Amino acid sequence: MNLQSYRLVRFLSNLSVYVVLTFFALIMIFPFVYMITTSLKIPSDTFRYPPRLMPRDPVTITVQGFKNPLPLYYVEIDGQRKEFALSRSNIKIGQYADPNNISVKVEKRLSDVNPTGGAMDPKTININGKDEALFDVEVNSQIVPMILTSQTTVGEFVDPQNPKDKVYQNVRLSTPVENLTWHPENYSNVVALNGLDRALLNTALVTILVVLGQLATSVIGGYAFARLKFPGRDSVFVFYLGTIMIPFVMLIVPLYQLMVLIGWTDRLAALIIPWIFTAYGTFLMRQHFITFPKEIEEAALLDGASRMQILMKIIIPASVPALATQATFTFLYAWNSFLWPLVIINVGNEKNHVLTLALNVLRGRASDTPNLILAGAAIAILPPLVVFILGQRFFVESVASSGVKG
Repeated sequence: MNLQSYRLVRFLSNLSVYVVLTFFALIMIFPFVYMITTSLKIPSDTFRYPPRLMPRDPVTITVQGFKNPLPLYYVEIDGQRKEFALSRSNIKIGQYADPNNISVKVEKRLSDVNPTGGAMDPKTININGKDEALFDVEVNSQIVPMILTSQTTVGEFVDPQNPKDKVYQNVRLSTPVENLTWHPENYSNVVALNGLDRALLNTALVTILVVLGQLATSVIGGYAFARLKFPGRDSVFVFYLGTIMIPFVMLIVPLYQLMVLIGWTDRLAALIIPWIFTAYGTFLMRQHFITFPKEIEEAALLDGASRMQILMKIIIPASVPALATQATFTFLYAWNSFLWPLVIINVGNEKNHVLTLALNVLRGRASDTPNLILAGAAIAILPPLVVFILGQRFFVESVASSGVKG
């Protein structure tokens, strides 16, 4: 294979990889894009079938003789598509046929047709052994007795320039005239509807304190298990690490009883204090601190530095990737926590709600407005998404540094 053929094969191989990765990336990102666009729609647009990605609003127009603006629809007239305004809906239209010549049919509104012989003495005619009611229908300025063969419900559409020009057609099968628009006010509406601003503040407070607490306890505990020698260190560490295998559902009842005993039920302290200790974070920090060169610590000890000074001034500044990794994981967990807040915080105590509880309540209050529910979901998703994107480079740096040390 010559050089040119090799380059062509490599280019096609790389191109196919990029195409496949781009395809799956679009599949992964589509639900987030649809959530954001739907949160900017009006309620009627969210129920439209088939669903559409971009938000659109129906166009209305002021027509002479009508008090309120009328919605515009497309109608077919003589093979041309024109814009007409819907002036009336739910108009019943009947199709009438001449009993002597069934092929002669006309369409009239039911309100414009009267029974033959009057309402007190309506006339009928026997057709194929069945009595059919007769109606007086005006055809070419003449009244002709006809039978009703079918009826349907249509809308009355008028020409905005000439309201006397009217067309009747099915409203549900008509295409409305729409413009591409956005409704960012949905976000302020959902905040006003459910007090989401207080829940957002509570969630941010709980998350920040849990992240800071876990970082502090994990760094101190990880350093102690990695560098300090004391009796039973390894046994204590294995026991502490084994607590990761205990399912959370087994801890709910005893932890709830403890919160009742302390008096922390229905308080934000119950969402913070129990979660600032983590075996996973301690394990992560310990494994990272083990890779730190002991010679640097020994040199610092010879210079008179204490263990705390070594930890604060030497080890922690060199452990930013590991700290950022744990902070990101802790942030995502604390921000999205739902089961424990649902157990410990009363649903009626909205001042102590976090976002997950507020969204659960919003699901019932705004069940007929999915755009507001998705706006609330977007508010809850965007902060951790931004944190994950910002912390992604630290993951790469941590993996790269681990590879170099290995």
